[in-house]
Amino acid sequence: MPLSLRSLLPALTLVLGYVMGFIQPLGLLLGACFSILVLLGERRLPDWLWRTLVLLAGFALAAHLLPGFSPWALWQPRQLSPDAPPYALRLSWDKLLLGTTLLAWWLGRPPRPTISRIRAVQVCALTLLAVPSLAMAVGLVAWQPKWPEGLLLWLAVNLGVVVLAEELLFRGVLQSALVQRLGAWPGLLLTALLFGGAHLPFSPLFALLATLAGLGYGLAFHYSGRLSLAIALHVAVNLLHLLLLSYPLRLA
Repeated sequence: MPLSLRSLLPALTLVLGYVMGFIQPLGLLLGACFSILVLLGERRLPDWLWRTLVLLAGFALAAHLLPGFSPWALWQPRQLSPDAPPYALRLSWDKLLLGTTLLAWWLGRPPRPTISRIRAVQVCALTLLAVPSLAMAVGLVAWQPKWPEGLLLWLAVNLGVVVLAEELLFRGVLQSALVQRLGAWPGLLLTALLFGGAHLPFSPLFALLATLAGLGYGLAFHYSGRLSLAIALHVAVNLLHLLLLSYPLRLA
């Protein structure tokens, strides 16, 4: 896909967010600079410098540290599980911009080879079984099956904003570089640890589970060569969490 078409993804995100009032002029400027860095900087900067800048700016967008972006409240806080605090669904325009910009970059990259489809399937099955089971075993969540109202809206935001941005940033940008420089297992483990560390604000136990999940997503990507499989696995884990377990987490 030519760059002119791929660049429409972040451009439309910025324009739509600005028109709707969720992206202010400063956010528009910072978002445009980030998109230019991602889509044009790779060929003009040393790879280590380009990836470092993209990762730093990406983490800042994902953590809502850059000014000029306001979230879109889609749900007012409501209790989805009797043992969990109220949950509000929000669309974060900074994280949406991160995902659409990195997706525009990723669509211009050559396909990756498949190492083992069987191992990729095994990793997916093990991750889907182990992560929820361990989350219940350590008391982060309990068995709370439900079918919440607005499920499709939650799924759209989770896939199109949260998971897309995280997988492109951690697996697409970070893991690819670390595996190339350090080797497969050191790169996979370090990426998973950093992914878990990004979830430390929730709790140390949650960060530990996120590390395990991140290793599963990374292995799925590594063995299959398809980032789409890591995205699908990540969404599946999150969906199981919502439908079957305390959401977002049990009250202490």
